[in-house]
Amino acid sequence: MIFKRFKLAALVFFVLSILVACSATSEKSDSKNKEDTGNENKTEIVYASAKDINDMNPHLYTGSMPAQGMVYESLVENTEDGIKPLLAESWEISGDGKVYTFHLRKNVKFHDGEPFNAEAVKKNIDAVQHNAEKHSWIKLSTKIVSCNVVDKYTVELVLSETYYPTLVELSMTRPYVFISPKDFINGETKDGVNGFNGTGPYILTEHKTDEYATFEANENYWGGSPEIKKITSKVLPAGETTFLALQKGEVNFVFTDDRGADSLDVEAMNQLVDSGDYQLVRSEAMNTKMIVANSSKSENPVSETAVREAIWYSIDRETISKDILNGTETVAHTLFSPNVNYADVDLKKRGYDLEKAKEILEEAGWTLKDGSEVRAKDGKKLAMKLYYDSNSSSQKTQAEFIQSSLKEIGVQLEIIGEESTSIANRRSTGDYDLLFNQTWGLAYDPQSTIAAFTSEASYLHTTSGIAKADELYKKIDEVMVSTDEETRKSLYADILTTVHDEAVFIPITNGSVTVIAPKNLKGISFKQTQYELPFELMHFE
Repeated sequence: MIFKRFKLAALVFFVLSILVACSATSEKSDSKNKEDTGNENKTEIVYASAKDINDMNPHLYTGSMPAQGMVYESLVENTEDGIKPLLAESWEISGDGKVYTFHLRKNVKFHDGEPFNAEAVKKNIDAVQHNAEKHSWIKLSTKIVSCNVVDKYTVELVLSETYYPTLVELSMTRPYVFISPKDFINGETKDGVNGFNGTGPYILTEHKTDEYATFEANENYWGGSPEIKKITSKVLPAGETTFLALQKGEVNFVFTDDRGADSLDVEAMNQLVDSGDYQLVRSEAMNTKMIVANSSKSENPVSETAVREAIWYSIDRETISKDILNGTETVAHTLFSPNVNYADVDLKKRGYDLEKAKEILEEAGWTLKDGSEVRAKDGKKLAMKLYYDSNSSSQKTQAEFIQSSLKEIGVQLEIIGEESTSIANRRSTGDYDLLFNQTWGLAYDPQSTIAAFTSEASYLHTTSGIAKADELYKKIDEVMVSTDEETRKSLYADILTTVHDEAVFIPITNGSVTVIAPKNLKGISFKQTQYELPFELMHFE
């Protein structure tokens, strides 16, 4: 009997031992899985992106700008305190403002080991200029006469005339950044490149289209090797899929993309922060979110100033800001917020006023007849289409809200969600009535957005149909070459007044860059641009 009891006790002990061992193994496995996702890994960030990084050629425009910002660098950097050295340690500007002489940083190498020097700078700038038509939205591309090598680490940029935004445009994420000359194809980059070797803090090491891209720290980076050793961009649909991936630890970082869209809605962000595992970090206002109207389509009602103005009065920005965006963006009544250089101009305020909108339409001949819900004039319905980013849940909600509001004043609005690249293509071809867009952002404005008014690749179709288009373009040319501060202020005031009165850019809110990251990730900051994040400054506690 005693022996039997001993056998039973031993059996129970054996089973319990197995269960405890299994439990410990399971905990270790769970811990390892969690670490593999990056939640506990002190050297890795896995971020969700609604789109693939695409072609990383920095001299073209299909690539992800946050990704390109990790790999490539410019001569100078735009900071809160102004233009600072980057690949150029210093520079001088000639008295007539036409020659910029840059003294390059020494001992910098491209990711493939090629030296960064004056020859590499010349080859890159020449390659960009050989495709100048593609870059016409950047006025600098029309001003560069030549790029000359002075010595191994000195390069000279010669312009056709004074152009005050030169350094600002050289600091942009693209196209005036540098890729290894070994990656050129037949001495050019306009038809593609053989590789993606920049001088930046991260190296693109793996890319599986529409799935992920991996960037590893550049251990030979001239600025010192980053503490975050691996960054993975994982392609996930915005919204619930990204939210669940964060909850499961499959990704641990999301941020506002380079089209201004958030991968998560406000409620999901708050839920993650409330869990105690994540933090929310938001930049100051970077841009203006707006609806862009096509003034050049004479057959469409939106080509009329009165129709555009009525739409402006029909948008309840307060509700969009407070309820749809939960206060994360502030109401915008002008194309640029007053903190943008030269943008503190006294412009007529158009608040939310449906009765005023109806009055404007009536005076313009758009009337309601025979019990119809849609206004008409000369047998044509007051109907139009609004395109929004299908990856942005907040844009979709705003589009639906605006659609409902316009219905109240007798406007038929069809809303269509498309990929951001498709919307960008519509903007450049003029195949749109209305579409969501945003200004270039804090560091680049007003000059970059305003320069784009004349570019077919950007806002030419938005501005070319207005009454004073030729006068507007003339003033844009003048302001870019003006050397007198008071003259610049006056010209910018005239330009901003013209497009405001014509209501071709209908502002909604001032947006910022939002980051959701692990609570123990430190060093999160922002550049003077909405297109890049300084990952190299981040580290885990």
